[in-house]
Amino acid sequence: MTRHMTIEKKRNIWFILTIIFSSVYLVWRFFFTLPWEDGVLHVAAGILLVLAEMVTTLGMNELMVSRMKSEGYEIPFPEVPLDKFPDVDVLIATHNESPGLLYKTVNACTFLEYPDPAKVHIYICDDGNRKEIRMLAEHLGVGYLGLSDNIHAKSGNYNNALSHTTSPLIATFDADMIPRRKFLMKTVPYFLIPERKIGLIQTPQSFYNQDLFQFNLFSEKDIPNEQDFFSREINVMRNATNTAAYTGSNTVILRDALKEIGGFPYDTVTEDFEVSLRLQKAGYITYATSEVLAAGLSATTVSSMIGQRIRWARGVIQSIQNTNAVFTKHLSPAARLSYLNAYMYWWSFLCRMVFILAPVLYALFGFRLVECGFWELLLFWLPSYLSYRVSMGYLSTNIRNVRWSQIIDTILAPYLIIPVFLESLGIHQKSFKVTDKKRRREKTASSRYLIPHGILIFLTVLSVVRFIRGKYGTALVYSSVILFWLGYNLTALLYAVFFMMGRETRRISDRIGAEEKAEVWIRGKYCPGMSVDVSEEGISLKIQDMPTVKKGDIFKVVVSTDYYRAALDGVCVYCREDGEDGTFLAATVTPEDEKSKRNWLQIIHDREHSLPREIDPWLTVYDEVFRNIRMRWEKR
Repeated sequence: MTRHMTIEKKRNIWFILTIIFSSVYLVWRFFFTLPWEDGVLHVAAGILLVLAEMVTTLGMNELMVSRMKSEGYEIPFPEVPLDKFPDVDVLIATHNESPGLLYKTVNACTFLEYPDPAKVHIYICDDGNRKEIRMLAEHLGVGYLGLSDNIHAKSGNYNNALSHTTSPLIATFDADMIPRRKFLMKTVPYFLIPERKIGLIQTPQSFYNQDLFQFNLFSEKDIPNEQDFFSREINVMRNATNTAAYTGSNTVILRDALKEIGGFPYDTVTEDFEVSLRLQKAGYITYATSEVLAAGLSATTVSSMIGQRIRWARGVIQSIQNTNAVFTKHLSPAARLSYLNAYMYWWSFLCRMVFILAPVLYALFGFRLVECGFWELLLFWLPSYLSYRVSMGYLSTNIRNVRWSQIIDTILAPYLIIPVFLESLGIHQKSFKVTDKKRRREKTASSRYLIPHGILIFLTVLSVVRFIRGKYGTALVYSSVILFWLGYNLTALLYAVFFMMGRETRRISDRIGAEEKAEVWIRGKYCPGMSVDVSEEGISLKIQDMPTVKKGDIFKVVVSTDYYRAALDGVCVYCREDGEDGTFLAATVTPEDEKSKRNWLQIIHDREHSLPREIDPWLTVYDEVFRNIRMRWEKR
């Protein structure tokens, strides 16, 4: 038996044990622990707590079943003769993004590898009909599809583009999403598998800048992007039920399939999610791959991120309601269950708030939500809790763990409960607002975002103080479950406060690790070297046999890769001797000409980003909290 099969078998055993233990626990909780003799309010609160546990547990169980099934639904990458590759229309959607941001994406699209480059047709789809964007398209040699007075947001923009283009395949990119040169070569062949009715191929949404969880919590070296868990794990798992979601960018779609479902829908603020759902109902496969083939900018301020999540929450609920996804006969029972889980996920933020307030109600106000003995609770709860934590480790390839899931939910919960509730009642958000991703040298959050979490911390601390007062010996032992619960919540709330305190952005451009050949000329002397990291504004180099250089000195450098070559003018910012590695040099750089500028952008972005892809397993809560306190103290 191979090591992979052994791990898979062990994983499945833990999944099955978790499902059994959690099911037994929920049955016990619902039928034997509600405080029926304590009055209506206590019973109602107890039922709300049980329902919150059910939503969380059933969602986890559905993901575990999908994980067990997903490997059997993997579509092998096909070998396709190069002359069979069809025409592709590459559509880049823009609303109000700057020409500078668009330049990088359009430039990368012009470098896309394809057997016959003449078959790749690139268009900027400008929902704004802006003169400067038309000029950008002409400058880079791509098509321009302008649109004025568009009342249907991104859907209207794309449907307008569909009416002006004809290729059988359509690749879609957001204005900030920069594709790697292999994007089409790694996606188009799936559509040429004769026995598969592929409607859509979705590659992961990835980001080259630190997201707010990494940045605000000083964790840019320790945790992956928060959205990686969905893009690289959950969406791939959903291949097992054919419910992989279109996430709006980094995607290739079959034009005939889009025609069959009537194009991009108008009655939702997440038209991408609904497109994939309608394709599935029409009998097409929507398939998510795990290889990162494009990267963009994640939200850069707390306000823009919260607005983005509210739009996602409302849009998913809208689309599930629009398509009757949970009850339709056009989807399999497993797919309908997956969409029920997708809907209930957005209620998990209310569940998190219930989990925070439940022990407060008991410890501070004597409000009993559960009626059971200490040892009875341990007998039913502890096996479920411990197996849940182990299974979460198997569910994710160390992209996410239980603690970070609950931290993220705690951070977002106060801002998502009301929008989810309103949308579920049919009070819809109709307007579409593009997520602000402009890079500014400013703080990422303001103090007003601290208010809800500050109140919850105050109540939790007060609960701990009141609950332990007068308790000694065995009384403290029997109180340990409540104290553990309060302490666990308090830790997550502390992270939320750190997050909402924000952090000042000092760099406009992100540094990306890149070891590439560099040729340096300083005062007429040639010095070979290697780049260490690169950005749109600067470079770090390790150089051999370099003459003495001080801050402000000017030099020239040529950076070369297998595909690109950029000549740059550099100005020294910092220089030091680095032992056997030669000299370390940090500098600002400017491309010598337009060709070098375009190649330089590709050298920066046509690569794996250097941010973490997994959680650092050795980092503890103490390490993270201490680091946040220390860094904020030093930067005050």
